[in-house]
Amino acid sequence: MTQTLPPDGPSGGTHLILGGARSGKSRFAENIINQAGGGTYIATGRAWDDEMANRIDLHKQSRGDLWQTVEEPLELCSALQTCNVTGGKPVLVDCLTLWLTNLMLEDRDIDAEIAALCDLLPTIVVPVLFVSNEVGFGIVPENAMARAFRDYAGRLHQRIAEIADKVTLVVAGIPMPVK
Repeated sequence: MTQTLPPDGPSGGTHLILGGARSGKSRFAENIINQAGGGTYIATGRAWDDEMANRIDLHKQSRGDLWQTVEEPLELCSALQTCNVTGGKPVLVDCLTLWLTNLMLEDRDIDAEIAALCDLLPTIVVPVLFVSNEVGFGIVPENAMARAFRDYAGRLHQRIAEIADKVTLVVAGIPMPVK
């Protein structure tokens, strides 16, 4: 499958890339932007422990000099607005489910945050690639927080997919176009 940026258009192109853990979704998204000469990486992950801090460091090192990294676990809309004004280069948000987790842990109004993101996207002129974990293929979780997370993630993905120019599901490193 040819890896290209989303088509040009009024929003610069939005591409939602979904997959399971270790499916190759981030690598797929990074390769698209590497082929365009680099871009801005909005990282939503937080280093809650040493293992996660090591993962984040390795991730940064693997991207190299073609990338500018913005670490923003909560204020995704603000980070996107800044990239839209100052960057001109494509943006990779990795990942929406970590952003959602952070919002839940901070007891933020998740529906309002999702609505704000979806309202913002049509105004963004640079290409934006969103990476997110598809969590809807499993069984119904046994606890309320996990069920709420799964439900929020499903609604978030549906809203972004509706707006996106492209949606790709990555399974075992193989990208499969959905939209």
